[in-house]
Amino acid sequence: MLHLISMKEWPPQLIEEVLNLADDVKRQPAKYATALAGQTLLMIFEKPSLRTRVSFETGVTQMGGHAIYYDMSTSPLGAGKENIADTARVISRYVNVVMARLFKHEVIVELAQHATIPVINALTDYTHPTQILADLQTIREKKGRLKGVKLAYFGDGRNNVTHSLLIGCSKLGLDIRVACPDGSDYMPLGEIVRSAQNFAKKSGAQVLITHDAAEAARGADVLYTDSWMSYHVAHEKLEERVRVFTPYQVTAALMALAAPDAIFMNCLPALRGFEQTAEVMDGPQSVVFDEAENRLHAHKAILLKLLEAAKK
Repeated sequence: MLHLISMKEWPPQLIEEVLNLADDVKRQPAKYATALAGQTLLMIFEKPSLRTRVSFETGVTQMGGHAIYYDMSTSPLGAGKENIADTARVISRYVNVVMARLFKHEVIVELAQHATIPVINALTDYTHPTQILADLQTIREKKGRLKGVKLAYFGDGRNNVTHSLLIGCSKLGLDIRVACPDGSDYMPLGEIVRSAQNFAKKSGAQVLITHDAAEAARGADVLYTDSWMSYHVAHEKLEERVRVFTPYQVTAALMALAAPDAIFMNCLPALRGFEQTAEVMDGPQSVVFDEAENRLHAHKAILLKLLEAAKK
């Protein structure tokens, strides 16, 4: 059974196939209007969501299928009255595919181990592969290529988006630079960096972890940032994190160090005046809303690819 748990398990060829499919879905939506007729997607949410829920639910509906929203906060599963293995076995007999947005990565792994239908990781504390597929689609749209593109990420290096960017970029030949504060609370996991370096050897990409924002920005084609206050971060840490991350804020001055045609990306939600200035977020180089739109197309492509594989 083909699942999407993290980008690490997907070979570059499969990633490219999904990106090509996402492009086709975007160009010719009518071609896929009945592609998921009779198919049901179960959407399990432990973490809150706007883009993930709306894009997946809209995508399934536009392709003739049906989506069920399951809120763990008001369910037996969330209350600990159902175990993951039993849940996986039961839902495999009801629906065709399941996506889950969870706190702990080991839960999505266990779900996939016991499910007999495709499982999609729509975000865990470890990785966020569905977001990065939309990001890669956006970069290729704007730059006309992926291989050789230089992406610089700024801010919190120890989060799911950074981890997935490191894996996705290194697999497909994009140079990736992560500019983040020193310390285990802010730097990417060592095993993720090592994996990215290994993938980079095969693709010809370069991986750099730096504490110097200017070093990361120089000549970059893409400047990318994410929230300083991810869902798992306690509000009491706001003042401390603002102090620590402010040197990595994406400003007009930082953008000026990048390539003249560089683009700015943020997976959203974004707070102007925090991880980026309003001038950058709302400026001519920002592609954040094109990036958000591509969640719809990339998610459609993921569903189509996984459900096609499940039939074989």
